[in-house]
Amino acid sequence: MEAQVTSPKRIERVVFETDRHLVAGDVTLPSNGYEGRLSDAINREDVAFIRLTDVELVPLGEGQATRHDFLMLAKAHIRLAHPAHDPC
Repeated sequence: MEAQVTSPKRIERVVFETDRHLVAGDVTLPSNGYEGRLSDAINREDVAFIRLTDVELVPLGEGQATRHDFLMLAKAHIRLAHPAHDPC
């Protein structure tokens, strides 16, 4: 049986805005090459959801922020996305 070779991964903290929430979470990306950029992961036509870990979900308007270990964010709801370290 052949050993499976996996490419190194990196975690990037990303902030998404939907119509109702700000969503901050960690996205796992390849360390380089194909799909190594956040824009590559978001723009993949064969993927409808973004997998996020260590998520903070903040309602726009009233309501309290909640934390989640894991969340699947539908790409159709994303209005804005940027790395968390980018100034707004």
